[in-house]
Amino acid sequence: MHIDSIASSYQPYPAMALEYSKEHGQLHFLVIPLGSPGHYIPTMDIAKLLAQHGVRVTIVTTPVSVVRFGSILDQAIKSGLPICFLELPLQYTDFGLPEGCETIDALPSFGMTKALMVAYNSLQQGVEQYIEKLNPRPNCIVSDTFLLWPRETAKKFQIPRIIFDGMSCFTQMCNHVLYLSKAHESVGESDLFVLPGLPDRIELKRSQLPFAFNPGLKDMYDFQQNIRASESEAYGVVINSFEELEKEYADGYQRVKGDKVWCIGPLSLCHKDESEKVQRGNKSSINKNECLEWLDSQEDGSVIYACLGSISRVEPTQLIELALALESSKKPFIWVVRAGHMTENIEKWIDEEGFQERTKERALLIRGWVIRT
Repeated sequence: MHIDSIASSYQPYPAMALEYSKEHGQLHFLVIPLGSPGHYIPTMDIAKLLAQHGVRVTIVTTPVSVVRFGSILDQAIKSGLPICFLELPLQYTDFGLPEGCETIDALPSFGMTKALMVAYNSLQQGVEQYIEKLNPRPNCIVSDTFLLWPRETAKKFQIPRIIFDGMSCFTQMCNHVLYLSKAHESVGESDLFVLPGLPDRIELKRSQLPFAFNPGLKDMYDFQQNIRASESEAYGVVINSFEELEKEYADGYQRVKGDKVWCIGPLSLCHKDESEKVQRGNKSSINKNECLEWLDSQEDGSVIYACLGSISRVEPTQLIELALALESSKKPFIWVVRAGHMTENIEKWIDEEGFQERTKERALLIRGWVIRT
């Protein structure tokens, strides 16, 4: 599926077509990201991709995030692409958040995630006031699947809503089959079970499943149920994948969603300039060429890559065990050193124990953001 088909080919409501407006000249999409780098960055890519196809795009953002992520689109905006930001205030203290804390990776602890999500809910009023003043209204809302309030806003103004989910079609199908079959409920925590009805034989243990499939975690389970309800009312889904990568699963997910799935990835390809790709995250301690040169110096298939993600909150003692295991492997490795607000502790251990010096012949330690192309 191509992005053009989203912007011109369907009628989400009987009395309203999402089509090119001859009277007003171009479509207008309202894009609403989630405050997490793994969601925010590809959502900004979606905005650029839409603008490259002639759609006017307004991105809902907050003061710190517009500075942090807005730079991704600086060159695109300067080149004349029709992208702008709707910057809304976030009252940190009202929700018990530290000043300037707008994304999950900036939280001192995961225990504050719920407070951040509630804070994001407060943006609904500002967005609706913005829509009220527009004539014509936006033609479409593209929002992150984990944001629930755009569902209400879209219904209120009768605007088609498309959700963005960062997971692949394979993952979506696994979740769908699990939800319907409940195959995991009849086995023990460590017992293997097969996901039924998929193109491949996929075996899992209950202990490997996402929190959403653990009814014992009531808040998480209830939140997932609300997400499913929200998804069921959306017009469609955009996926950061491409059909050639996972055709059988893309076709299966199309059937599940009534042919309202658009695989528009890899989204990073909307950036033709390498410098734009590098700007899509925080600063890294190493540039792309250094990393590639180091990888080229190793044997094919020999390197262990250890990166626990931008929102990782692993305790330093656990990271030390990971580091020692990498060292004991006797294999070359890349370790992305990140421990949130505890990063200083792990850096102190690396320095005092001489870990980097001991492993320098076969290890590459990267601080900060990992460059991906």
